[in-house]
Amino acid sequence: MLAYLRTAAVFGVEAIPVHVEVDASEGLPIFKMVGLPDASVRESEDRIKAAFRNSGLRLPRTRITVNLAPADVRKAGASFDLPIALGMLAAAGLVRRRDISDVVVIGELSLDGAVQRTRGVLPIAVGARRQGLAAILLPAGNAAEAAVVGGLDVWPVASLAEAIAALNGEHRPAGPPAPARRAPGSPPGPDLAEVRGQAFARRALEIAAAGGHNLLMVGPPGGGKTMLARCIPGILPPLTFDEALESSAIHSVAGTLPPGAGLLSERPFRAPHHTISDVALVGGGGVPRPGEISLAHNGVLFLDEMPEFHRRVLDVLRQPLEHGAVTIARAARTAVFPSRFMLLGAMNPCPCGYLGHPRRECRCTPMQVARYAGRISGPLLDRIDLAVSVAPLLPREIAAPASGEPSAVVRTRVADARVRRSARTAELPSSRRGLQAAPARTTAAAERLMLAAAERLSLSARSYRRVLTVARTIADLGKEDVVDAPHVGEALQYRVDLQT
Repeated sequence: MLAYLRTAAVFGVEAIPVHVEVDASEGLPIFKMVGLPDASVRESEDRIKAAFRNSGLRLPRTRITVNLAPADVRKAGASFDLPIALGMLAAAGLVRRRDISDVVVIGELSLDGAVQRTRGVLPIAVGARRQGLAAILLPAGNAAEAAVVGGLDVWPVASLAEAIAALNGEHRPAGPPAPARRAPGSPPGPDLAEVRGQAFARRALEIAAAGGHNLLMVGPPGGGKTMLARCIPGILPPLTFDEALESSAIHSVAGTLPPGAGLLSERPFRAPHHTISDVALVGGGGVPRPGEISLAHNGVLFLDEMPEFHRRVLDVLRQPLEHGAVTIARAARTAVFPSRFMLLGAMNPCPCGYLGHPRRECRCTPMQVARYAGRISGPLLDRIDLAVSVAPLLPREIAAPASGEPSAVVRTRVADARVRRSARTAELPSSRRGLQAAPARTTAAAERLMLAAAERLSLSARSYRRVLTVARTIADLGKEDVVDAPHVGEALQYRVDLQT
């Protein structure tokens, strides 16, 4: 007999429909799988046979052929275990429905018959809803992800026996409760109120958060660069529903969603070590997986000790910073990963770290300093909007009680500035609605100052536009509708160190 089921493969962050056809016929008891399965899918035979045995199920000794269509799409991962197992049972008559074409089935089987969590459930559920399917049968640990998608019945199962009962109509699994938008709790990381001094750096951090600008902090060891970076999740506004859906889909594919979680409630903050490879940063592999820059989508990518990263790794950031997406081409298909993130970098001024320190002597030669600074290429620096020096604190500043504004107060201003920007860009085409695409209305004084600065600092066209965008953000923070000379002047002071 022939059984027919639906499942899906994930390529990039898109779900590709896969049809599972299982034929049980007379002949030698051989298990044959076709349809371009990789090694992890071919190994499902051993997992399925053990799950049958330990669940008290016995199949007739027949020839079984499994076809995973379309045959030109490589199938990878263990999420095909459950649909193949159910197809075998349907072909043998143990599952009464042999044409299960209205339900998407995914799940990995343990040897004891338990159904384990799998990755990529959220984009698969979105794809099933787009195809107009009725339900998705999946591991109980992934139910919260699928419940985010409205108009789709979610059937969570914990074992192979429960999946059989669900398809036979003997027991319909209770779906998870409708997902509620959770109010974000206290963001992780330190509060800005704990930071001593550094008023200039705090202001730059607020501007960067309000406009989604890229920021580079330069200063000696112990000045507070890392602590300031760790404060930024506390001043970023919560994710909108659309942003949470985009980011959660990426984390679902990567398998980094917390167990039982539906949507991410806070903006991602990724801080990879400087030994990371370019593929791990951007994404890739035989079956492309998202890299750190995509996991930071709608959030922050923090590169501490930035010159210690390999130059090739840093330079692969240039295109994603400009376009907000990474395109990974393979022979059969192309994957596009969203990667609109805020780049936050921290570095020492020289190899020893004490160049310009008021109380410590720098031991580096001019050649060493130039070589160290040259590890960050000019084209990448051109894509950084703000640079700020983080000076070492004096002993009396360290001992003094903290007196700065708390993160909650700054977060309110940042959220208000983003609302103003969103209202201004609502009528723009969707391709121009990024964080840094807002038009800037400027006064004559601001235009004169920009022209003079462009001549003096030899600003590129990109730098000129980025300075204006930072000035627009400063005006938004001040609830101003027009960019004036003071806004441009403040934006330029964050640009001087990048041009010299």
